[in-house]
Amino acid sequence: MSMTGYGNAKGHVDGKEIVVELKCLNSKINDFRIKMPTSYRQKELELRKILNDTVIRGKLDVTILVDQIGDQEDFVINDKLFKTYGHQIKALGTDLNLDNADILNAILKFPNVIVSQDSLISETEYQYTLSILHEAIEKLNDFRSIEGAIASKDMALRLSLITEYLKKIEAHEEERMKTVKDKLNKAFTQAQNEHIDKNRFEQELIYYLERIDFTEEKVRLKQHCDYFIEELSQNEFSKSKKLNFISQEIGREINTLGAKAQHAMIQKYVVLMKDELEKIKEQLNNVL
Repeated sequence: MSMTGYGNAKGHVDGKEIVVELKCLNSKINDFRIKMPTSYRQKELELRKILNDTVIRGKLDVTILVDQIGDQEDFVINDKLFKTYGHQIKALGTDLNLDNADILNAILKFPNVIVSQDSLISETEYQYTLSILHEAIEKLNDFRSIEGAIASKDMALRLSLITEYLKKIEAHEEERMKTVKDKLNKAFTQAQNEHIDKNRFEQELIYYLERIDFTEEKVRLKQHCDYFIEELSQNEFSKSKKLNFISQEIGREINTLGAKAQHAMIQKYVVLMKDELEKIKEQLNNVL
């Protein structure tokens, strides 16, 4: 599954349009930034828990928009609070000699008697918003799955190219060994002329031949590539750490091949393999 993705959903309830938008980017941990109306702040902890339970790792930008539809009042009177203040002030009205106009002016000056529609949220609206949020999350996860599948397909292609280059290296091994032997024969002839210890020289030659042999590196590289493909096909949500480790092992074997190559075409294939591996690592940076 990819770490980047996008999902949105919208709907209408109680004369309002609810829009939820989710954008996800790379992150080693869950990092959520939520933009929402003031009335939803009391629900933020619950919303974060839902996101944490349903969105697998990522830097997530969440936007919740609530817009009024049609000609509705921007402000309303809090009836319950208005009546409470009214009863209390009327009880004092006789002693203070207050008329109705004085009482009304006093009530309207109390906080929260007149409130913005933006600060009100009904349970019906909130539950509907949750359903919109879950729809957006589902779209986000679907998007990330599709992106992940594309990335997996691309990495599989890169691995197949690496194994193809490895096969092409084998076609040049005979020529490589001939070149190496020619160099060694020339060195041996020079050694005879310079009266060098032949036994010691032969030991050095054997050691040298063992050092430049890369049969084991080729075998391990092929095994690592097969293992990478095997893990790539596993139905797991999070496997980037394991794949990163395998890619490091692939890189180690490719580097050793390059160090031992001593052949222009083999070195060229090593460079091509490194290039494909770098592209794989770029994809891994965006995979869970």
